[in-house]
Amino acid sequence: MTAKVALVTGASRGAGRGIARGFGELGYTVYVTGRTTAPGDAKGWDGTVLPGTVAETAAEVSAAGGRGIAVMCDHADDAQVAALFAQIERDQGRLDVLVNNATYIHHQLIEKLPFWEKELDAAKILDVGLRSAYVASWHAARMMVEQGSGTIAFGSSFGGSCYMHGPAYGAQKAGIDKFAHDMEHDLRGTGVIAVSIWMGPLVTERSLIAQKTNPEQYEGFIEAAENPEFTAHIIDAIAQAPNRDELSGQTLIGAEIAKELGVSDRGKDKPSYRDMLGSPRPKNPAAVY
Repeated sequence: MTAKVALVTGASRGAGRGIARGFGELGYTVYVTGRTTAPGDAKGWDGTVLPGTVAETAAEVSAAGGRGIAVMCDHADDAQVAALFAQIERDQGRLDVLVNNATYIHHQLIEKLPFWEKELDAAKILDVGLRSAYVASWHAARMMVEQGSGTIAFGSSFGGSCYMHGPAYGAQKAGIDKFAHDMEHDLRGTGVIAVSIWMGPLVTERSLIAQKTNPEQYEGFIEAAENPEFTAHIIDAIAQAPNRDELSGQTLIGAEIAKELGVSDRGKDKPSYRDMLGSPRPKNPAAVY
């Protein structure tokens, strides 16, 4: 049986790295994109250098049981994105899953400052994070509609519905949730679905540093946090679900749809973070990153 093909954008580290590994565990051929080809490009909240490159993630996908393919791609550059999809079309002839994860993470993201006291560059999340997800989805839809199947997924969070990390972050999350809703309208009847997944707090390189630098704010964080591989397993289950067409267009809470579809996180059910909704400042403001 030919392996399914997935593309996970922004997979040098963080959520994307774990999601790519998760697809590897399921035997996928996984294209992983990012800008990091040598450690040192990204730093944690405390200024330390973060590990992770696209090549390392691809190797982890292969070690997990799939086939990882690293592609250096800046998702702010439309030409590079077009070349990426041309490569997938040329080499694989199909694409089964796109996970829009690439997101610009500003170094002041989790600082408790009003937006006008943060650098203006914080708004770049609307370029790489929102617009970039539209561009990748545009390319993916053209491939998937022609083949008559596929899943376009967006990695989102509760920040699309409550205050979390400021207005730029919130607008990006609300925007990709709306992408899933409206893309479903256009994709209906094509065999292609679009969903947005609200992930709970995740165990990533940045979140582990945040726990150390802000122990009171992140008390109990790791105990309740999801492994990012969990999201890949959820997306795969949605793609195969008998009611996949009904799920298309929805913004789904990962922990809740996982229970419905019989998916667990390393053998454990994770709690829903629905109780965070409606709170102007959630008790635990950590989202995906």
